[in-house]
Amino acid sequence: MGYLNAKQRDELRDELKSLKYLQARGRVRGMDLKPRLVYLRNAQLTGRLMTRYDLPSLGTRVTLVEQIDPKDADNGRLKAEYALIDVVVEALPGNTT
Repeated sequence: MGYLNAKQRDELRDELKSLKYLQARGRVRGMDLKPRLVYLRNAQLTGRLMTRYDLPSLGTRVTLVEQIDPKDADNGRLKAEYALIDVVVEALPGNTT
């Protein structure tokens, strides 16, 4: 399979945004035979976690952005809830399509 063009990357982004985090992560990992995990739940912004995969055979980089919402549990402790809020799909430097 060749590199993804801009239209295919937009379709992939729309598809991944409709999924939950673990489903989106599994979908991304299953798309390429040798996916490369760049970083996993890296806190680059306050309250947001980012996971990035490079898919070299598709010429694509996928970043999953999660938001952390702390909630009060019944026992007085905080319980964090994570929600997938954005997906960034961009071309790798070698992909000119």
